[in-house]
Amino acid sequence: MKRFHVHVRVDDIAQSVRFYSTLFATEPTVLKDDYAKWMLDDPRVNFAISTHCGETAGISHLGIQAEDETELGEIYGRLALAERPIFEEKATTCCYAQSDKQWIADPQGVHWETFFTYGASTVYGARGAQNELEQVTAQGACCEPAKTAAACCTG
Repeated sequence: MKRFHVHVRVDDIAQSVRFYSTLFATEPTVLKDDYAKWMLDDPRVNFAISTHCGETAGISHLGIQAEDETELGEIYGRLALAERPIFEEKATTCCYAQSDKQWIADPQGVHWETFFTYGASTVYGARGAQNELEQVTAQGACCEPAKTAAACCTG
């Protein structure tokens, strides 16, 4: 069963952890100095916050987390039908996890991540997937270039 994903950039991780722990009535599943994640079952969501991304606080990106490679393949098939640029990453380290991912931007420039996580990492990770997606998008794949924003893990 898939899980909805929301990643929010925050200015103060401790203050935000207190707020979201109160809102969700539970402590984070993962807690680092720069990152926290709640794997909630009600609602079924992977909710993450971080101080990374170099942008102002707010929504970083949305996503769908697959529970296995078959689900990820099904989601990827649907993304291909959307006729939008897709940036694919295999065996990437992001947000203290090892995952296979695809990134796509909707017609308004909202960045979506689809991913299957298969391991943990001791480092946050550094990559430029969303920047790559923005470059492809800006080259005429949609009406207007996507907003400049950094995805989770942009170093």
